[in-house]
Amino acid sequence: MSTILITGAAGRIGTMLRPRLAQPGRVLRLLDVAPIQSSRADEEIVAGSVTDLSVMMKACEGVGAVIHLGGISTEAQWNQILAVNINGTYNAFEAARQAGVRRVIYASSNHAVGFAPRESFPVPDYAFPVPDTYYGVSKVTGEAIAAMYHHRYGIDAISIRILSCYETPQTARMLSTWLSPDDAGRLFEACLTTPSPGCRVIYGVSANTRGGWVSLNEAQSLGYKPIDDAEAYATELLAAQGTPASDDPVFRFLGGEFTLPA
Repeated sequence: MSTILITGAAGRIGTMLRPRLAQPGRVLRLLDVAPIQSSRADEEIVAGSVTDLSVMMKACEGVGAVIHLGGISTEAQWNQILAVNINGTYNAFEAARQAGVRRVIYASSNHAVGFAPRESFPVPDYAFPVPDTYYGVSKVTGEAIAAMYHHRYGIDAISIRILSCYETPQTARMLSTWLSPDDAGRLFEACLTTPSPGCRVIYGVSANTRGGWVSLNEAQSLGYKPIDDAEAYATELLAAQGTPASDDPVFRFLGGEFTLPA
């Protein structure tokens, strides 16, 4: 896989992954509507949107794998979610198919199963969808697109239900859901390099002391070995924000605040 296309490469996770996926002999082709600055010889910049199939088809030429991060990363109006997250994901897979790309790694989300209740933790791999928002619905749809392109066309398709990927944990809840930048790099590298993964639905989270909210069995079967632990930030974070009440509704479901009435 000498060239890897990353959509949404200017976003938070794309920016984290770029230095962590750089390897000798590997080129990262970076696509986004937002400007991307790079002076590296092993990076190629493509300005364009995942909503444009012709742009995606050109971007997929000569690519060994696609990491599809591009999309709206929070809740939005249905027409926006449909255009960018759902149609954009179709474009990513269809462009990959037409270009002969054999592997697509799709950034799904815990919000595909956001209404999984606390008593069901750890939420299993391949858990039945219970999306908490239009955004969550778009991630369920993306997983379905991935499955169809695997079973109909033979593309290796890995959907990663990412929890909270930030430089550091931002809230008390993230002490359980944090995916560190370095562990994100390890996870995506495992997805890129594991032989013949087929169609998988896995979770993306670090080795947090307060974890255990989701299964890591399938991710580990692909070679993912998380190292980082949000507990390193717990004392400072809880001193600044306070310890949440035991009945805090943000802890009631996997989707956290996305499940609240507001």
